[in-house]
Amino acid sequence: MSGKNEADILRDIRSKVKDINFDTLEEVVLLAVEIAREGREGRKIGTLFVVSDEEETLKCSKPLILDPLWCHPSELKRIQNPGMRETLKELAQLDGAFIVSDDGIVLSGCRYIHASIEGVQLPLGLGSRHMAAAAITKHTRAIAVVVSESSIVRIFDDGEIIAEIIPELWLIRRHGLHISGPYSARNVEQITVASKRDSG
Repeated sequence: MSGKNEADILRDIRSKVKDINFDTLEEVVLLAVEIAREGREGRKIGTLFVVSDEEETLKCSKPLILDPLWCHPSELKRIQNPGMRETLKELAQLDGAFIVSDDGIVLSGCRYIHASIEGVQLPLGLGSRHMAAAAITKHTRAIAVVVSESSIVRIFDDGEIIAEIIPELWLIRRHGLHISGPYSARNVEQITVASKRDSG
């Protein structure tokens, strides 16, 4: 996608998110779309990125394995760094979430999110990765980006899905959306973004 079309496709999402660094969120969303489209080693994979409010997010999570990103220099772990992006695509095959700071440093990987699910309600059919995304955004100021193994990218804020991105147009005919209430859909270069509309 060209930069103009990227900005256009994410415009509706910008108006929905909390006070976080949108440039970082945009980089994470675009990486998530790449992972959803490409998969890894010939198979579809799912993963979770938690963006911003990193101190609270780290308190609400713990490593599942020895953290492959911990203690590496920050300049190597910037989300914009092409080498980091390829590393994240490889690590996405492992279980757990990535924690991304507001300024775009991928602080940690392979983390188990243990935020409370109190007050979280998700549509039936979404799994533990989506529940973790909803829970962490309900109890922190973070935004979560989930790559589903069905190749849909979902963005969570305050415990609910605020946007769904379907990287391949045909997927929208095969999968129902889980956004509750009215939404708008925007199509650009074989990507569809459905965003929750403001009520009223």
